[in-house]
Amino acid sequence: MRILSWRAWLENIPLSKPYTIAYSTSSEAVIVFLELTLENGITGLGAASPFEEVVGENPTDTLRHLQSGFLDSFIGRDIRHFNQLIDEATIHFNHLPGSLAAVDLALHDVFGKFLGIPVLEFYGQKIKPVPTSVTIGIKDIAGTLADAREYLGMGFQILKIKTGVNIEQDLERMLRLREMVGPAIQLRVDANQGYDLSNLKRFLAGAETADIELIEQPLPATADEDLLQLTDHQRAILVADESLLDASAAFNLAHTPKRYGVYNIKLMKCGGIRAAKEIALLAQQGSIELFWGCNDESRLSITAALHVALSCPNTRYLDLDGSLELSNDIITGGFRIENGCLVPLDGPGFGCQLT
Repeated sequence: MRILSWRAWLENIPLSKPYTIAYSTSSEAVIVFLELTLENGITGLGAASPFEEVVGENPTDTLRHLQSGFLDSFIGRDIRHFNQLIDEATIHFNHLPGSLAAVDLALHDVFGKFLGIPVLEFYGQKIKPVPTSVTIGIKDIAGTLADAREYLGMGFQILKIKTGVNIEQDLERMLRLREMVGPAIQLRVDANQGYDLSNLKRFLAGAETADIELIEQPLPATADEDLLQLTDHQRAILVADESLLDASAAFNLAHTPKRYGVYNIKLMKCGGIRAAKEIALLAQQGSIELFWGCNDESRLSITAALHVALSCPNTRYLDLDGSLELSNDIITGGFRIENGCLVPLDGPGFGCQLT
């Protein structure tokens, strides 16, 4: 079955509540969508929302790249050769992970629909669904506690707290939060490169009683070597995020002594499912656990990340909450939420539809 046509467009979707991280504040999600149509009328969807501060590409760039003419080379190509098409896109969109992710996802979705099976079934499910964390941005203590109560009331049991601007406030927020939620709730931290080594040591010491499960990317990506001054136990709970853009970085970070105990894979950082699987395999060989993260994203790309995460045996952590704060996502389906877990729906491809 051959590809008949394609179209790409951009959507600006307001967030239901703005949030702040160490280096930016967001009030909307800017998402690029790509639709591929086969000769028999089957359509597949891809989406991308790259974060320019991390990967050097923004959604406007992505749309321009997709509309540059390259996708015309897909017209008339057999969808059964979707891996070859991803190979060609990988070469053409070198170091453009948003553009590549949109193509990769659309090809996976339409191929799965062509076969009549979920993408997860194509790769094979290796683990059962695990709970996702939900994210609280940088706020004052009252705002942090209020958001925590709201999310716990919705059934989520893992909270991820953005930090990295004010070390003293960060510590007080974590201690007060632990006091409020008790020992049963897991707490994670994402500093988004906001600390230096001295402040990280202060945070680790001061937050010890808060019993933090994980800390994402505490230092700038250029300061990874400084992490070797921490103990093995301290590094084991650190998650590589901005330091982990592709398989090459995954390979380099896997060398002993390891700077990080966990890898954060985001489809918008690495360029889609195929690239994510490469990182996951390297991590598996290095006995490194996987943490699947996201940006502010459509339900479509969150579902794609869920499918690939459940297909990897070394997946342990999920942080796939990026679509929950969109005020009017144009995608439905994909997954349902049960007791804080994202459970994929049993539809072909990613099981998503345009509204």
